[in-house]
Amino acid sequence: MTSDGAEHAVRQAVQGTLDDLGTPLADVVFVVVDLETTGGSAAESAITEIGAVKVRGGEVLGEFATLVDPGGPIPPFITALTGITQQMVTAAPRIEAVLPAFLEFARGCVLVAHNAPFDVGFLRAACAAQGYAWPAFPVVDTADLARRVLTRDEVPNCRLGTLARHFRSATEPCHRALADARATVDVLHGLIERLGSFGVQSLEEMRAFAKTPSPEQQRKRHLADGMPAAPGVYLFEDARGEVLYVGKSTNLRTRVRSYFTASETRRRIREMVGLAERVRPIVCATGLEAEVRELRLIAEHKPRYNRRSKFPERALWLKLALSEPFPRLSIVRECRDDDAVYLGPFGSARVAEEARAALHEAVPLRQCTQRLTPRLVERGRARSCVLGEIGRCGAPCEGREPPEAYARHVEAARTVMEGDVRPVVAAAQVRIDRLAVEMRYEEAAAQRDRLAAFVRAAARGQRLAALSRCAQLVAARPAFGGGWELAVVRYGRLAGTGTIPPGANVWPYVDAVIATSETVFPGPGPAGSALPEETECVLRWLDQPGTRLVEVDGDWICPVHGAESLREWLDRAYAPVEPEDRVRRGGRPLR
Repeated sequence: MTSDGAEHAVRQAVQGTLDDLGTPLADVVFVVVDLETTGGSAAESAITEIGAVKVRGGEVLGEFATLVDPGGPIPPFITALTGITQQMVTAAPRIEAVLPAFLEFARGCVLVAHNAPFDVGFLRAACAAQGYAWPAFPVVDTADLARRVLTRDEVPNCRLGTLARHFRSATEPCHRALADARATVDVLHGLIERLGSFGVQSLEEMRAFAKTPSPEQQRKRHLADGMPAAPGVYLFEDARGEVLYVGKSTNLRTRVRSYFTASETRRRIREMVGLAERVRPIVCATGLEAEVRELRLIAEHKPRYNRRSKFPERALWLKLALSEPFPRLSIVRECRDDDAVYLGPFGSARVAEEARAALHEAVPLRQCTQRLTPRLVERGRARSCVLGEIGRCGAPCEGREPPEAYARHVEAARTVMEGDVRPVVAAAQVRIDRLAVEMRYEEAAAQRDRLAAFVRAAARGQRLAALSRCAQLVAARPAFGGGWELAVVRYGRLAGTGTIPPGANVWPYVDAVIATSETVFPGPGPAGSALPEETECVLRWLDQPGTRLVEVDGDWICPVHGAESLREWLDRAYAPVEPEDRVRRGGRPLR
């Protein structure tokens, strides 16, 4: 054997040190923590409960549990979710008294949480607020681990409740901190058992495993080759050309590459990457064009791995058909080019029903579903209902209200739907005040929710309608690297975009973009010729600071007494306060 070969054999025979093996998982002390809070943002919400369990080698070493006075009211929906009421935390310690005890309990341990960024984010924010340096705990996220080791055939999702059932946890998660922490302990132990089949035996290997791209992600990295560093839309396609996923980015190269790294932990997206055979880029002139193209492509292809904006046709509208002899409010899925007034869009039938109920409180339109004609009324064949008997309807079906009188109600409803929401607000205000005086706060809150549903839909529809009435609107916004971004909007639809280089004469570029923009014809309903989400994208772009109007063909205005003026009231009405105060704060929107 040569000297080089002998030296190589000696190097191969050298045994690694124990340090090279890492910390065996059986020796690691984990502190599994769960928090309950007043909301989802650490910047705006506070902790209401901390629960933690200290474990090592499958043995429980100790538990930590306490309610925390958040220093403010607990929103009703949080109480309904967790069962933690304002009375329960009144005598609880504040976070400044609880935090040192928890940090001591967890000192020198590895923090474990399900969806760890949420819990760790609140703890870090609490440390910063109280002047404590964050101890920089090693952190393990059981949700991330579950996405790596479990398949969709085993569990439909990686929620804590689902995983607790899968691993037969002795504790059922119930949105209380200690119970959820105990359930997470069982999930952690189940995941550690599964990690053994991947050869993961140490803490270091476990943390690295969670950060490693899946084999499919590593194998498909070449799909990101050749992506342009420009704004645009990207389409993941399978071998048959079916569009699996549509996304947008201001930098296609960076965004598409991220799908093949460990930063992409969403299980459904990793599954999509495994099916994808190509990524097709569509370069756009501006970020606005990319955003709009994404919406149009999602609506067209309905990719199975996209979750939002797939079914714009499912939007709901309130319709007042003026061509009928006795028009009524109906909920429809389509705006047509007919003699009707539309309000919306609504995201659900429940919200549409609430808005319709608010409008009925102000205007006594008939609520029956029969198609009512003067001939049916004259012959006495129309069906009557109880609303006429109790004075909630003029009973045109029985001939008690002639068509001329009913027409005044129709005109009032039309005025409300097209701009002046004051009658609806005033009618709701009367009922809210009366119920609040009678201390019937839940009913008053229900009335307020009806009014809010109407106001939101009216504000949205009026904003959409204002833009869709303009035959052409040309606007410019400062570009990130200098120069300008241009947008041409016709009847609410983005018809063309372009850019102007820094220092260039703007008018030739403006004329060129206008000349090459899409021809658009007026469309029905508040959204006009575009999807409502597309028009809202354009409106957000126009609302950006520094945007300049270059040309407006039409009247881009909202009604003086429209719902836009009630935005501040909505914010105050839904601020997290006590139920009775919540009604009162939201109770006088016009004063």
